[in-house]
Amino acid sequence: MQFTVNVQELLEGLNTVTRALAARPPKQILEGVLIEADEEGITLTCSDGSLTIETAICADVREEGRAVLPGKLFTELCRKLPGGEVTIKVGDNHMAAIRCMSFKSNLAGMNPVEYPEMASVDAGTTIAIPQKELREMISRVVFAIATDESRQILTGCLLEVTAKEARLVALDGFRLAIQKVMKDFELPAGVETLKAVIPGRVLNELSKILAEEDEFCSMLIDKTRMQASFGNTKLSTVLLAGEYIDYRKILPPSFKTQAKADRTQVQNAIDRASLMAREGKNNLIRMAMNDATLAITSNAELGDVLEELDATLTGDPIEIAFNAKYITDVIRNITDDELCMHFNSNVSPCVVSPIDGDQYLYLILPVRVFS
Repeated sequence: MQFTVNVQELLEGLNTVTRALAARPPKQILEGVLIEADEEGITLTCSDGSLTIETAICADVREEGRAVLPGKLFTELCRKLPGGEVTIKVGDNHMAAIRCMSFKSNLAGMNPVEYPEMASVDAGTTIAIPQKELREMISRVVFAIATDESRQILTGCLLEVTAKEARLVALDGFRLAIQKVMKDFELPAGVETLKAVIPGRVLNELSKILAEEDEFCSMLIDKTRMQASFGNTKLSTVLLAGEYIDYRKILPPSFKTQAKADRTQVQNAIDRASLMAREGKNNLIRMAMNDATLAITSNAELGDVLEELDATLTGDPIEIAFNAKYITDVIRNITDDELCMHFNSNVSPCVVSPIDGDQYLYLILPVRVFS
């Protein structure tokens, strides 16, 4: 195998596919990046056994073939190349000769025959969402995906699609995050709602390689796998098995109190109060709301913080406490000018949603405190 390719394009491709490499792969061959060269160019592939990412790059191919080179080391070498074009030639002994301007290197590869064939999704339901919208949806829910493996289904994110909308739902037992996109989707006959639980790590990596553009990401979903295609890149993953929690049962049907305040002011006040909260034993932020004021406080042995903001309250006054990290994570993912919070009591969930519409919803469990 021999080809010549632009260094920057090769590096961008490697940065994309190596996101699928595992820290401790189940097989040594999966430490490598599979390079396939044909008349159309080269294709790079990395996998951890369940997640696979591949991308195609234009290249001048002089000899077709396949090779597997050490993924991390090859990427680092390419990152240090002087620029321009690089020529890579792999012999029968799997040794790669790398030449770029005055730079020369020989890199030992592995037998590509040992690289496992990756399962593909040939049939299923196709869902297409603009890359920019999908990237934003993912980035605003991933913080609420559970990391505790004891409830494996919650380490994934629920993709729920109906004829008129697609939504992502993440839940870790303390927070619930929902993001929606309103579009027409074509579902199989007799299917009202398509559901798939995508591993959290996969979604996180997907959001990092999606482009900030309106070109669509096409997701082909069957019962056990999902394949996302966008630009010259494909991502394939195993879906999590099992039923996701019925999150609708967690959402309160009505509220006794609604508070509105300037979102930026609240976020900045909470950030300042968090500095003191982190010095305390429980990392707590307290919020007290009445007709026209929102008071945000935090206490620790080293001191305390109090900040009062203008607010509009409908319903009964309320005092409630939250883990500073949980409330911060939610508010940082809201871009509306005004923050709208809904309450029933100081021990029931707080729901944050838009003043108009329902494109997002966040639920946060409060912390019970004894004054």
